[in-house]
Order: sequence, then structure tokens, then C-alpha cells
Amino acid sequence: MTTGHRPPAITASGLRKSYGEHTVLDGIDLNVPAGTIFSLLGPNGAGKTTAVQILSTLIGADAGDITVAGHDLTRDPEAVRAAIGLTGQFAAVDNLLTGEENLAMMGVLHHLGRAERKRRVARLIEQFDLVDAARKPASTYSGGMRRRLDIAMGLIGDPQVLFLDEPTTGLDPRSRRAVWRLVRELVAGGTTVFLTTQYLEEADQLADRIALLDGGKVIAEGTPEDLKRLVPGGHINLRFVEPRALEAAARLLGAVVRDDDELTLQVPGDGGVDSLHALLDTLKAAAIPTAELSVHTPDLDDVFLALTGKPKESVR
Repeated sequence: MTTGHRPPAITASGLRKSYGEHTVLDGIDLNVPAGTIFSLLGPNGAGKTTAVQILSTLIGADAGDITVAGHDLTRDPEAVRAAIGLTGQFAAVDNLLTGEENLAMMGVLHHLGRAERKRRVARLIEQFDLVDAARKPASTYSGGMRRRLDIAMGLIGDPQVLFLDEPTTGLDPRSRRAVWRLVRELVAGGTTVFLTTQYLEEADQLADRIALLDGGKVIAEGTPEDLKRLVPGGHINLRFVEPRALEAAARLLGAVVRDDDELTLQVPGDGGVDSLHALLDTLKAAAIPTAELSVHTPDLDDVFLALTGKPKESVR
């Protein structure tokens, strides 16, 4: 995603937080480009929620230099609060109010004038597909509608940075994908999203960059594809038009997994452009034709298990 020359939305250097003798964050560094989706993943107790609470000014850090939306968090926390939105795991919706009234209440808390408040409420109701339900009590909303309303409430102040802490927990697959669409639209409009999630698929689908947190430290960071290349198991699948070509390629390439019935070979590889070019050049030089090629890389489940030693169910 292109962010031009905009400064980073979030930077943190040497971020530390302890509770008594228990160190939660052990000097982590973060750099979140503006206008992107950044996801923080990690097992239970890794420090993800603590990091979000610090970056959103809810609690203080023991040490570290932090800027959010261009403001120093220690010296100017009020400016940080004015520039961010925060949506937690559990919807902060008042069931006795209508969707429209919930949004208007948040507008009052953001000190918006009446005309501006009305304009932003109307815009968000339409953007989040809540027009038909806007004047109904939130108690009548489905889980997906409540989550959409909750995210909309976090946007009433037009934040530059939106923190989403497990935004789709408990939602059915259809509602989850609706939230994904909204998140993508927000980022396309220039908002930066800092996402924590218990769903590895969600991070894979949404995040431009992912940081994997474990034991209070960032143990890996990169794009989803970068992280998948960190663990073994990737391979390139080749299918040939005839047994003779399969036999020739198997002899040429050496240690491969062979399926004579399907006329396929699995060649170990990270799926990178350079390795693909090298493989194809080797086959071309030997005049061995291929019918199909596909790349298979480990998913984030494999990455999580390999790097943390914990199953994906531990992600929170």
C-alpha cells in the first residue's frame, strides 16, 4: 500500500511494562506506516492488550519513546486521544439508546457542534449500513450490527488511527467478512488501523504487516507472506504433460515428492520470485515442458506454532 511521504502513524522504541516482578512488555519496537493495517498477534499473556492500552493512553508505560499520529504520548496525551479511536473486544453500545442516539452521544463526548455532529452521524449510519436500524434500540441489533455500530462510534471523531481490539470475536463468518470490508474501506480512505485478533485468518486477510509478540518481545515482523517464508514446508507444485517429462524433471531436480498418477512433483522452495525464476530456468534449459505450476507456502498457523511453540488456540 502506498503511503507517500506521510510520517509513521505509530512509533515505539524500547516500550516496557511490568507488573511487580512480571514483565509484560520487554523493550519492544514498533513502526506502523500511515494508512495501513498493522496486526499484533501473540499467545495468551503475550502483552498485546497491554500494548494497545499504552498506545491508546489508557495506561502508562514504564519506559519507551512513543509517538502516535505525530504526537509524543508522554508529553501530549490529550493530542493523542484527540487523534485516535478505540474499539474493544466487547461492544461499548448502550442497549437503551438507538443506533443514532449512540453515535450522537459519542459526538457530544467529542465536543462536536450540533450541525457537525448531525452530519457525521448521518454519514456513519450510511457508511456502516445501519440506515434501516438507526432509530431502533441497540438491544434489537444482531451481533454483526452491534459490532458495526461499535466501530462507527469509534470513528465519530474522525480519528487518524483506529485501534481495533479483537473486533470480530463472536461473530458469524458473514458478519466477520462484513467487518473486514469496512476495515478495508477505512484504510482506503486514509485511516490507519492497529488490529489485534484471535483469528489468524483475519490477520492474513487484512494486515499489511504483522508483528508476532511472545514473552513480551517481538519475535518476528513482516508482511504475511514474509512470515510464512520463515518456516519450512513451502513447496512448488509442478504438473507435467507426460510421464517422460515427469521422469526427466525428477532426475534433474533430485530430492522431490513425486506422484506418478497425477504427473506432479513437489519441489521444496520458499515461493519467492528468485527461486521460481531459477526453477523455471533450470527446466527450460533442459527442455522439459510443464503444464501447470502452483506455489504452496505455510499458513500463519504454521508460523505461529513454529515461532512460539504454542498452538493457534492460544492466540488472543
